[in-house]
Parts: sequence; structure tokens; C-alpha cells
Amino acid sequence: MRPHNPPTGRHWDGSPRHLPPRRSLQIATHSPSRLLRAGQTGRCRHCGNRIDWYPRSDGRPIALHPAEVTTTSISAAHRWHLSSGIAYPHDDGSRWCRIPHAALCPQQPTSPHTGRTRLATLRRELSLRSRRLIDTGVFTPATHPPTTAGPGGDNEQPTRPVVRILLVNYLGESPIGTLRCVAQTIQRDRCTHSLPAQTPGRWVLLPTQPASGQLTLPDTSMAVYDLSHLPYAEQLRWRTQRCTTHAASATAADVALASWEPFDPLLHADYIRTELPTPERHHPRAR
Repeated sequence: MRPHNPPTGRHWDGSPRHLPPRRSLQIATHSPSRLLRAGQTGRCRHCGNRIDWYPRSDGRPIALHPAEVTTTSISAAHRWHLSSGIAYPHDDGSRWCRIPHAALCPQQPTSPHTGRTRLATLRRELSLRSRRLIDTGVFTPATHPPTTAGPGGDNEQPTRPVVRILLVNYLGESPIGTLRCVAQTIQRDRCTHSLPAQTPGRWVLLPTQPASGQLTLPDTSMAVYDLSHLPYAEQLRWRTQRCTTHAASATAADVALASWEPFDPLLHADYIRTELPTPERHHPRAR
């Protein structure tokens, strides 16, 4: 047998002797979106089908159908396109477009203009898939949220508080003290730090303001966690849902969307509280 000498710079099995340093990917500082692809995928809480979350140009999230469809089979009102990770409500002139999941969700009311279009076909497919998920026990449809304390109820910390950031009211997904940072750590998992810092907001009673196009609501005051007195940079940190450590990092990616939901006094009437919550008491530690 003829001896086989490995090439210079490699082991006997052909593996390199010197490995180049690992190059980690980073988010460009000029990127309009910091959300990673792994953090966009989710499931509809109403039907259980897969959805892809994307931020809009105004920062609000929207759930899109994960597959692209031809623009010729979709009406112009349901066409969306993506550019640099941002969703825009029209097509970009190409042959393909994306569809909002709300137009296909089997649990949403059917549009009278659907008929036998491509939307109706996709809606039937998602309906059958949702039924299989329910029958096999993989998915359980979301129930109506329990009514929180109203007038005369307890005044503990609300489970889903109304927070005022940059003069806009948002509905949080969890109590103030449990809101987590959405940034990615060097271990490539989600940051475990919470948002509250040494300059927290304050609970105030503010009138319920109707959304655009709604009728005037009754004169009712609701408890709001107000951050309007904080500096702009601090309010922006809360809006992007980042801890004090990752707020200063321009290249750290997000592994989840910010959980803020624009507050609607009609849709979110169950979360309106008319009394201020009791301030948290800090008990001194025993020495």
C-alpha cells in the first residue's frame, strides 16, 4: 500500500489543524427591523394555524399567512408585501403577495365578497387543519378572557395593564413587573431581565378615549400606568420592550415581537379598571 500523507495544515483525517474564528451575525444599525426569523413564527390563538408576525411601518404587528400567493388571485384590498422585514398594505408590483391571517382565519366572520375566490379555498384548508388540531388535542381554542375587577372590586395589580407610552395607550400582556426584554443574549436565547428600572411610571386615572372612527364613549376614568413624564429615550426603551442593558445595543437582535397591543376601549373593555391599584409594599429584610 502506498502511504498517504495528509496535506499541510490538516490532520490525518483531513480536518483542518487551525479553525478560523467563528463569525457571529449581527443586525445592521440601519435595519428597520431587529426581529429574527425564528421569532416571527407563531400560531393563531383562535384557530391554531401557523402565522408569521411582522411589524408594520408604524410599529404595530400584523399576522400574515406564511405562504405567498399570486397577486392575480387576490383582490387589491388583501395584498401585502414585505420590504426589509416590514409589512406594507399593498403589493410591490411583483407576481406574489402575502395575505393577512385575519382574512383567512376560520374563526373570523366570512366576508360577503369571498365567494369562490382563492381566499375561500385557503380558508377551507385552514378550517380543516384547525379541526384536525382540535380533534387530536394539539390545540385548544382560546376562551373569552375573564373580567377583571371593576368598580368596587379589589385593587391589586392588573394582570394586563394599560400603559401610556409616547402619548399612546397600549395594553400589556402581563403585569408591569413581569414584562420581559425581547432581545437576544450572547447565548442566543431570550433575555430574562425585566423592563422596570429605577425610574418607573406612575398610576393615574385618565379618561377613556375613543379610537379613530368610534362614537363618543361614556365619561369613564380608567387606571393607566403613565410613562409620559420620563425622557423620550426611556419611553422608547419601553416601547421597544428592552431592558436597560440591551437598550444601548444597536446590533442586538430581537427573538420576539414587542407584546404591546394598541388599546381599544371597546375591544378591551374587560381590562378597564376604574380604581388605582394598591402600591406594592417593600418589606425590609430581616437582619
